[in-house]
Amino acid sequence: MGIMSKILGSGGTHSAEDYVELDLDDFENARGGAGMQVHIAEISEQRDVIDIKDAVYDGDFVIADITRHSTTDQTVERIIDELRQVVGEVDGDIVQKGDDQLIITPTGVTVSREKLGE
Repeated sequence: MGIMSKILGSGGTHSAEDYVELDLDDFENARGGAGMQVHIAEISEQRDVIDIKDAVYDGDFVIADITRHSTTDQTVERIIDELRQVVGEVDGDIVQKGDDQLIITPTGVTVSREKLGE
């Protein structure tokens, strides 16, 4: 059996003994060497932007929940403008996903505007 057959499966049946359950606690120490972190944030007011800006300046990726604001809310417009300035300064990227999320990336990371498989 070749390596690809082992990875993708050969179409045969598998039993529970064929799989190994992973305990995430075993991998906690391995995360320390990561060059970038992904942060989840919630923007409920203007001051929440400070932590997001700090994370992006530090080279981290942020997914921010903006569901507390409507997309026509002037506060959201100011927040997005402020974050656009940050990504412009660090040569990152910012994308709004639907009406509820912003994806903000640090230096050298861009977000594709196309879904996979299209």
